Amino acid sequence: MHSLSIPTWIVHVSSVIEWIVAIWLIWRYGEIQGDRAWKWFALAMLPAFVSAMCACTWHFFENLASLEWLVTLQAATTVLGNSTLCLAAWGLWRSSRSEKLEEN
Repeated sequence: MHSLSIPTWIVHVSSVIEWIVAIWLIWRYGEIQGDRAWKWFALAMLPAFVSAMCACTWHFFENLASLEWLVTLQAATTVLGNSTLCLAAWGLWRSSRSEKLEEN
């Protein structure tokens, strides 16, 4: 594990933990509010989580050349994650907008 310094590992691991907690909290919020758009948002966060796990795995094995496919997978899941989060944010906007229209 010499490819990253201890402080960098701390940042990587804590970021992954924060992301897991954020997914869980957003999911719970969706349950409490009864708004499926929030649950979709939580699910949309999963590809970015996979991307982070690819990066951590590759670094854990000291950037082994035979695991270089993880870099490609990380890039693909980053693009997928950005796209799903964009769609989920649009869904939240639509959900909040329809709620405001119902109130008036």
